[in-house]
Amino acid sequence: MHPAELNNSQRVVRFDRDRLTLEDIVDIARGSARAVLSNDPAFRAAIARGADFLDRLLREDGTIYGVTTGYGDSCTVIVPPELVAELPHHLYTYHGCGLGEYLTPAQTRAVLAVRLASLSKGFSGVSVELLEQIARLLDAGLLPLIPSEGSVGASGDLTPLSYLAAVLCGEREVWRDGVQMPAAQALAEAGIAPLRLRPKEGLAIMNGTAVMTALACLAYDRAAYLTRLCTRITAMASFALDGNAHHFDETLFSVKPHPGMQGVAGWLRADLSVGAAERNGQRLQDRYSIRCAPHVIGVLADALPFFRQSIENELNSANDNPIIDAEGERVLHGGHFYGGHIAFAMDSMKNTVANLADLLDRQMALMVDSRYSHGLPANLSAVQGPRAAINHGLKALQISASAWTAEALKLTMPASVFSRSTECHNQDKVSMGTIAARDCLRVLELTEQVVAALLITVRQGVWLRCRLDPSLVLPPALAAMMDVLGQDIAPIEEDRRLEPDLRLLIERTRAQAWTLYA
Repeated sequence: MHPAELNNSQRVVRFDRDRLTLEDIVDIARGSARAVLSNDPAFRAAIARGADFLDRLLREDGTIYGVTTGYGDSCTVIVPPELVAELPHHLYTYHGCGLGEYLTPAQTRAVLAVRLASLSKGFSGVSVELLEQIARLLDAGLLPLIPSEGSVGASGDLTPLSYLAAVLCGEREVWRDGVQMPAAQALAEAGIAPLRLRPKEGLAIMNGTAVMTALACLAYDRAAYLTRLCTRITAMASFALDGNAHHFDETLFSVKPHPGMQGVAGWLRADLSVGAAERNGQRLQDRYSIRCAPHVIGVLADALPFFRQSIENELNSANDNPIIDAEGERVLHGGHFYGGHIAFAMDSMKNTVANLADLLDRQMALMVDSRYSHGLPANLSAVQGPRAAINHGLKALQISASAWTAEALKLTMPASVFSRSTECHNQDKVSMGTIAARDCLRVLELTEQVVAALLITVRQGVWLRCRLDPSLVLPPALAAMMDVLGQDIAPIEEDRRLEPDLRLLIERTRAQAWTLYA
């Protein structure tokens, strides 16, 4: 990655053959960074060499898969020379059969950036003009409407990426400022001429892992933040339950050397340090959802480096077929479109994230149950006196959190084991990486809903604990968290509708509004 440069408050991510990071893609997706194709002459010459090599092969009547032949199982069908130029148009046309919800604008920006990154490696035989056209779409905010369903993850994300190929040529529809409109109209109004794809360019755009990898970048960013936020929630839950902070002792964790888990325990120690020694002598052992929280959150924390490596390696790969080796003047037929690494990362991530939802759901069950909350009122209802009989506190919220948790857990079945044989048994073993990525995003969404419920719960629980014992002094980190949560949600005294609070807290979580740990 090149050093960030400021441009109208956006940093610049330059696309060439250098390595990009997850953060580059996430920032482009969010609109806080701008994608720029490198002007370096050496880079542009390297891209041009691949396209020129293909042109020479065509002039010499070379047989090139997907250029002078049909696609997939139709590779034995020879395309007459006079029809070669039409073949890319047919490829994206017959793949226009996606269904399901459209990818969001942020997801679509990530897809365009990831595909641009792969094609910029210089092994796809595409022209510089194609790369510039993708960069133009991003710069103008013209985002293809891409249906989310229809990819088995090999030969890459063919169907969803056909929508990018079509828009580059002025066909189908785009988002512009959140409004759907015909691509031809949007390109014309932006002063962008539709592209005429060169012989291999349709295949190069579509035959890759851009959709699953883009979604994986966004999933990683959300999962990494949840490790921190769930740790802070756990600290507040421990305080609300009058818990034993010595469960997170440094010496205790030194004998089990998982660094991510040890880091979570360190965060909990920092959060609970002030006054902990005076308050934790009541019980030797808290229940597992408090005592073992570092062990649960730590699994995700320890897996994150592996997830990053897998996702970033895929991001920085040339992953279409065939690979064009312009230097060695070879056309290499392989299977780099296979998304197995992303599939495994996403299947694993959704498991570890769903376990966070389950952990928080169990913590909430302790806090709302007067048998286990060590003096807190039932359902954390704050009302006292005669009106207590008609107020029910967080009773329904706990039911909803349990429902969201159950749905998240249900979705942890790995998608990658459900490979299907498709396309006349040419694609007879496929990755299911895009389905795994979509499942992971849904698990993240449900877990963020559970997080919102727990933020309300721990804010209420800590407030009630302090009301029970006004002499308590909140540790600084928890006091600061109570202050920022208090700006969004008031204590629940009389029963009230909590949906607006939940939606606001979900929005805050996805915006990563709270700075958590160094």
